[in-house]
Amino acid sequence: MPKASLNEIAAWCDRTLRTHEIQDYDGAVNGLQVANRGTITRIAAAVDGSLATVRMAIAAKADLLVVHHGLFWSPSHPWIGKRYELMRLLVKHNLAVYSSHLPLDAHPKLGNNALLCAALGLKKLKPFFFTKQQWLGFQSATSLTRDDLVKRLQRAVGGRVTLLPGGPKQCRRIGVVTGGAGGELKLAAAEGVDTFITGEGPHWTFPLAEELGVNVLYGGHYATETFGVKALAAALAKKFRVPWKFLDHPSGL
Repeated sequence: MPKASLNEIAAWCDRTLRTHEIQDYDGAVNGLQVANRGTITRIAAAVDGSLATVRMAIAAKADLLVVHHGLFWSPSHPWIGKRYELMRLLVKHNLAVYSSHLPLDAHPKLGNNALLCAALGLKKLKPFFFTKQQWLGFQSATSLTRDDLVKRLQRAVGGRVTLLPGGPKQCRRIGVVTGGAGGELKLAAAEGVDTFITGEGPHWTFPLAEELGVNVLYGGHYATETFGVKALAAALAKKFRVPWKFLDHPSGL
């Protein structure tokens, strides 16, 4: 059975994703969140680190779970109830957890934003969406009908897309930031895009999109962020010669 070092895998991820350089929310805790006994034989990847995906990783016989949304967004103590069950399973089954939030969003090759742009056929990408002292997304100058772009996004995420048709029917400057960036619609519009693609946003973005003259396409927070963990796990599997599996546990949001 092929084996790899957990420390070497974590160090490679940290270097590749610039984990310690990318600013993030405090609860993200990017990097190795839970260690195991030090050896990896199988990798599982999931969008969310949760009791459900930990159980799925154990069923897949993985000893490393790579996630986009980690375990520590809110205070994780006391260790009782479901929280205790989560920690107990991680230790009992020797399962390590590596999490990458904004570093994985922003990566130019393995990142959610770059890969969603590729899936949409957007080219000649330029930096977009400056926040937390860094560029997180990408924009593309192109010429696509709004209807065509909706169809492309539906194919890319494999599901429903919500359109807020506040902008032109012909899209000429498209910005992409996966996940829950809808609440930052003003920031996206201020950077000059006429169409903004993200995962989800609040209700009040509908009249705001009309006011700003911008199209907004919501492809789902979960669905737009499956790309990065798949790419990261595949890259790890290739480099360290261990198998990997994607654990699909959609939220529907």
